[in-house]
Amino acid sequence: SMKNLSLHILLLLTALLCCLPLAAQELSVKSLEYVPNDAAAASYETQMQDVNGNFAGVVKVHIALDGVKFEGGGVLKQEKRGINEYWVWMAQGSNRLKVLHPNFLPLEVNFRAYEEVNIVKSKLTYKLVITVPVGEGVQTQKLTMRYAPANATVVIDDKMVEGKNGVYETTLPVGDHSYMVMSAGYGTDKGTFSLLPDTPKRLLVELEKQQAATVSTPVVQPVQPVSSPVQTTTSPSVPSSSQTTGSNRPFTVNGVSFNMVYVEGGTFTMGATSEQGKDAYNDEKPAHSVTLSSYYIGETEVTQALWQAVMGENPSYFKGDLQRPVEKVSWKDCQKFIEKLNRMTGQQFRLPTEAQWEYAARGGSKSRGYKYSGSNDLGSVAWYTDNSGKDTHPVKTKLPNELGIYDMSGNVCEWCSDHKKGSYSSGSQTNPTGPSSGSIRVFRGGSWDYGARFCRSSCRGGDTPWVRSNGLGLRLSL
Repeated sequence: SMKNLSLHILLLLTALLCCLPLAAQELSVKSLEYVPNDAAAASYETQMQDVNGNFAGVVKVHIALDGVKFEGGGVLKQEKRGINEYWVWMAQGSNRLKVLHPNFLPLEVNFRAYEEVNIVKSKLTYKLVITVPVGEGVQTQKLTMRYAPANATVVIDDKMVEGKNGVYETTLPVGDHSYMVMSAGYGTDKGTFSLLPDTPKRLLVELEKQQAATVSTPVVQPVQPVSSPVQTTTSPSVPSSSQTTGSNRPFTVNGVSFNMVYVEGGTFTMGATSEQGKDAYNDEKPAHSVTLSSYYIGETEVTQALWQAVMGENPSYFKGDLQRPVEKVSWKDCQKFIEKLNRMTGQQFRLPTEAQWEYAARGGSKSRGYKYSGSNDLGSVAWYTDNSGKDTHPVKTKLPNELGIYDMSGNVCEWCSDHKKGSYSSGSQTNPTGPSSGSIRVFRGGSWDYGARFCRSSCRGGDTPWVRSNGLGLRLSL
């Protein structure tokens, strides 16, 4: 009958339409930027050379897709390095990268369109963030995460997210994703999960409360003033139970001694000041006035000897002399170290704020306006790419700065307490502690495998708080 014929035609058309491919969608570039002080392109473990023996640059591509391929005349190698991250090694001078995925139109990235990048340079690392459209043609699924305690910090795919009353709900592309849940006084839970097309995902994360460890009679020598205390005027004390006076303070923990240098409070200009010249990056701008209260900062970077005396182990890549700075420690590792050190000493050690670090690196109230910490001649005060021999060196083997502090330029980069989010604000600040939240923590100072530009006193770096690198350590503040 006519009715049955019409029904058959309708069914046939429906079947044909279902077989037609969905229109391919376009990927887009969210950002492309140079990442100061990222060791990926220069590290022994991950560096690569082209056929002419020139070291490549590394482009870290962040894209929420599996099965991505990269093409271009300068592409030497590509590798998936965890959830939603690919590393692409590119020859020096390359300026184009093609991103390919079967569900999307090819994306051509022209590096010359980004003023701070322009071309790939040897031993430098770049971050390319690509946005995947969520809509027709992209399968998504719902995620519901319940977590305890309810005030915990939740990170999904390396981005901090906000839940409510211990519940976080969102919709994500089908595929693999990462998560991390952490809270002060509790353990940290991190892992991966997969979203399937036909089933919503439910995750339950309950952190275990940490028990306060008991420390049996630590060996801590009494504090004695040094023979020539720094003469200062009275300034407000830092918010700490430790008394801030005008003398340096020595400590000994389980047979390992270290000194904390007194830094008299004052006002200085932070950021891209005139002596930094054209080497200053945009995130160092604008230069702005900062006033700090007095505090103490480590005479040296934390050594492998001190870390081992506190933690009972040495995680460093470069070993052989315990007076080398400790490295391969994440920001989170540093918090555990400081927590245990404080229990052992009864003090309130911490990481310096970014402002405290820069003020001390510039020489504090005794500053002579140097470009690097202690000199305009970097080789006299720092171990860096031109003189390090691709290795760390024992602390205090270069000249100190105006305050008697060593290695604030070079040797290893040093974690600070602050979150990092873009450029500075222009207003004057007093005892700033950085943004209230964020997924990146600041580090400063440059290291053994970085060029002079990255060892300047105002140069800023940053990375996720769980990253470890053989060029990244810490310095204490009090």
